[in-house]
Amino acid sequence: MSKSVDDILNLMLKASEILKPVTHRTPVFHSAFFSSLTGKCVYLKLENLQKTGSFKVRGAYFKIYSLPEDVRSRGVITASSGNHAQGVAYSARELNIPSLIVMPETAPTYKVNAVKSYGSEVLLYGQIYDDAFKKALELGEERGMTLIHPFNDPYVIAGQGTIGLEIVEDVGAVDTIIVPIGGGGLIAGIALAVKKLSNGRVKVVGVEPSAAAKTRLSLSMGRPVTVSPQPSLADGVLTKSLGDLTFEIIRNYVDLVLEVEEDQIARAIYLLLERTKLLAEGAGALPIAALLSRSEEIPGDKVVAVISGGNADLTTLYRVLMRGLIREGRVARITLSLKDVPGSLEKVLKILADLRCNILDISHDRFDLDIKPGYAKVKILMEVSSEQVTKTAVKRLRESGVEVLE
Repeated sequence: MSKSVDDILNLMLKASEILKPVTHRTPVFHSAFFSSLTGKCVYLKLENLQKTGSFKVRGAYFKIYSLPEDVRSRGVITASSGNHAQGVAYSARELNIPSLIVMPETAPTYKVNAVKSYGSEVLLYGQIYDDAFKKALELGEERGMTLIHPFNDPYVIAGQGTIGLEIVEDVGAVDTIIVPIGGGGLIAGIALAVKKLSNGRVKVVGVEPSAAAKTRLSLSMGRPVTVSPQPSLADGVLTKSLGDLTFEIIRNYVDLVLEVEEDQIARAIYLLLERTKLLAEGAGALPIAALLSRSEEIPGDKVVAVISGGNADLTTLYRVLMRGLIREGRVARITLSLKDVPGSLEKVLKILADLRCNILDISHDRFDLDIKPGYAKVKILMEVSSEQVTKTAVKRLRESGVEVLE
């Protein structure tokens, strides 16, 4: 293990130089808002501003660049439905070599189009990632193309580890770095970098969604275990297992692994966008979700949260933002039982307008079996300035004789 670690650290220093002209040195900035919310001094490392929208391009480019020229010229292949696909496609374009990305047939159209925009050939195959991966192995053999693994590769780990080098250089005496965990390539690279540079002083905390919680289980079993991930907002980290190499590094160099729930991830996405004007995908928001929900378990006062990517699905983002607005009391839903006669709804809308409630949607159902004959169930979705306005609206509606159901 020690020889592998030394090799990867040496590769990391080389990667830092190779990546300078082709990737961004992403900013690290102090967040007064999240610091006040968590009681820690919080910095954000913004890999959501990286080329292709995520950290993945670092490891992909360095791996492809490091291939022997005769091997590289035959092209590269990978299987991915997300950020790794874009990282490989972009890197292949920059190095002027062919690339083929095998994506599941269920991959969102916007992700497929993003990969194609970098000039890569895309093949849709199978219903899940494992189907696509098997097909990529098969096609790689047929075409003589090199498979670029998304995480379990020393060169990929070294490329991702350059983030750790930048954090230590830019922030200085950091206490803890919080990192998302998918297959483990990102946290493995960062952990090696910061442990080496700080002589073990800096703590590294990993975060994964409860929907795909395999790291703590793997650590307790002493080997990588396979789980069946459930759907999650953090789809970028939904891997079935860690790699054997990433597992060994995590076991030896990561101090703590935390799990977060879906509501916590949604809140992190919402607050990052509203209060810091940063778009993070679910996986990228995991460190903030951990800080908001489990701050007391995270060691140290000066912490850096790695915002690993910003490639959020806009339809998912809409649902997250609406949920966040409802949770914060800025959007409200009320359900009424109204007499099904002219003027009933007008009276309601006049009360809401007086309180400056902005109507977003109204549904009117005369046939709900829970409603008395001659009445209609009316659901109103509205923007309000505060939760107190909603309470006032409900009070005035009841005083006017309107039955408020919820």
